[in-house]
Amino acid sequence: MIGRMLGGAAAVALMTGAATAQSYTERPAVVHPVTEGANYDRRSVDIPMRDGVTLHTVILTPKGAKDAPILMTRTPYNAEALSMNAKAGDLATALEGYDNAYDVIAEGGYIRVIQDIRGKYGSKGDYVMNRPLVGSSLNPTKVDDSTDCYDTIDWLVKNLKASNGKVGILGISYDGYEPLVALINPHPALKVSVPMNPMVDGWRGDDWFHNGAFRQMNMEYVWEQVATADNSSPWFHNFADQYDEFMRAGSAGELGRRHGLDQIGTWQNVTRHPAYDGFWQEQAMDMILAKAPLKVPVMLVNSLWDQEDIYGATAVYRAIKPKDATGDMVYLSMGPWYHGQEIGKASNLGNIEWDSDTAKWWRHHVLAPFLSHFLKGTPMDVAPVTVFQSGTNQWQRLKDWPAAPATTPLYLKPGGGLGFVRADGPAVTEDYVSDPAHPVTFVPRPIAPIGYDGDHWTAWLTSDQRNAAARPDVLSFTTDVLTAPVTIAGQPEVHLNAATSGTDSDWVVKLIDVYPDQVAGDQKMGGYQLAVAMDIFRGRYREGLDKPKPIAVDVPLTYQFALPNANHVFKPGHRIMVQVQSSWFPLYDRNPQTFVPNIFYANPGDYRKATQKVTVAGADASFIALPIVK
Repeated sequence: MIGRMLGGAAAVALMTGAATAQSYTERPAVVHPVTEGANYDRRSVDIPMRDGVTLHTVILTPKGAKDAPILMTRTPYNAEALSMNAKAGDLATALEGYDNAYDVIAEGGYIRVIQDIRGKYGSKGDYVMNRPLVGSSLNPTKVDDSTDCYDTIDWLVKNLKASNGKVGILGISYDGYEPLVALINPHPALKVSVPMNPMVDGWRGDDWFHNGAFRQMNMEYVWEQVATADNSSPWFHNFADQYDEFMRAGSAGELGRRHGLDQIGTWQNVTRHPAYDGFWQEQAMDMILAKAPLKVPVMLVNSLWDQEDIYGATAVYRAIKPKDATGDMVYLSMGPWYHGQEIGKASNLGNIEWDSDTAKWWRHHVLAPFLSHFLKGTPMDVAPVTVFQSGTNQWQRLKDWPAAPATTPLYLKPGGGLGFVRADGPAVTEDYVSDPAHPVTFVPRPIAPIGYDGDHWTAWLTSDQRNAAARPDVLSFTTDVLTAPVTIAGQPEVHLNAATSGTDSDWVVKLIDVYPDQVAGDQKMGGYQLAVAMDIFRGRYREGLDKPKPIAVDVPLTYQFALPNANHVFKPGHRIMVQVQSSWFPLYDRNPQTFVPNIFYANPGDYRKATQKVTVAGADASFIALPIVK
């Protein structure tokens, strides 16, 4: 009776217990993507690693490709999404977006490979932020990003019949870290590596700390990146103004607790290691690569106003350039960009105009011929160092970097003066009161969360510093109007002599180009204060980056640290300025100015005012050593 009512096939399915779910879905069991009219073929594969874990990999092959090189990126940011912008049938359009030099890739005829790293999105296995290398005391396994890259390349050259067997790897930021680890025991088919804005040393000057001061606005990245494989658990923003959120929490550790970060292994490691101890030193890629053989040509790409990873590229360059015996293995490019802007449009950075699309010029005159040379064997005319000179707004071809040593002192003087001749006589100080209850902000309030919409995050390093200069807790020192150009090309070095009434202190020092009071044709630039190089140093590390110690109260002490690289001309009619302050909030956590064992867990009562005295005359007068090109 029931069988007759349902019909024979349905009755059989019911009686045998066969699944009936297919009756309630319109989705096929297997999807066969249609690329009719596209100029490339797209497929996704899961490539097995040496431990059996599979890594999800997207392969885009230009139609008709033959003997084509492979250009690979390994990413924690979703290979599927990065390879199908607008679901376009044109390869360049499909790749347009983050981490794809789309025009160079498409025009070069490369087989494009994008892979989810272990534990992220479609790839299996466990995820560890910047997984330490095999053999490290921090990695108990026999796999890492380097072995995964090797195994992936091995599969690609054996299975992609349209390939010529040559592979290049490139990427930005975290994806720029991957071309660095690929250099550790590289696969023989790896012919070139292009780390762009790479994560190199999270303590010295990249994502997590700068010289010991914690970059607390990156806390949401830690949560979203680690909490889930597909970044599906958001960090909730309960404040329109980040200043309010961080101030009300007090310490970064307390804010982390409120947001559940204590569950995250990365956060646990960061808060357990506030000093530059073995945990950080063992992972620093510049130190690791300094000890490894140089087998693969490398082009390191640095953004001169990189708001995220301004330290790493040039640190690696310093580490591996001495190994380049033939002079054709290690290259450096530096452009006037924010983090990753080299793959987009770059005719300006915030209010600063460069007179041309600097990123497009670089991609077509430097990146494209460089990749083609090592992956196709074509000739190239790329200088060992290609660097943009701000001020004149011109590209330069150099043999090495820096172009000049930081040996010319620019002295802070009484009354806010600044010059190349020291103020002699007895020691004189310029003083200010640093109050953690009213910290100096890194941009004017309200302070939006980190994001790439608009210029509030991408261009903050070029933002006008007059807002800070107007505060009583910021010292400003300015030269007379320049009558001749002053050209710097390298890393300025801070030699700050200062005393504090506290037992700990942060020191922020900025080197600034002050525009003329009026600028014809561009009135917004009249009097503009453009930061050329600036950074922060946590005072407790003055005797050793791994040895936090209280600061002697009211004792003048010298703090020495390098600012980021600059290639800039201070033009006639401009002035040079140096600013000194003791907070940079909420980008960096507040120093309580009372020595505590771990600032992540400072109590409200630990945050106290301090009188800061900067020496500006006498034998110990503070100065910045400039790398002046003469």
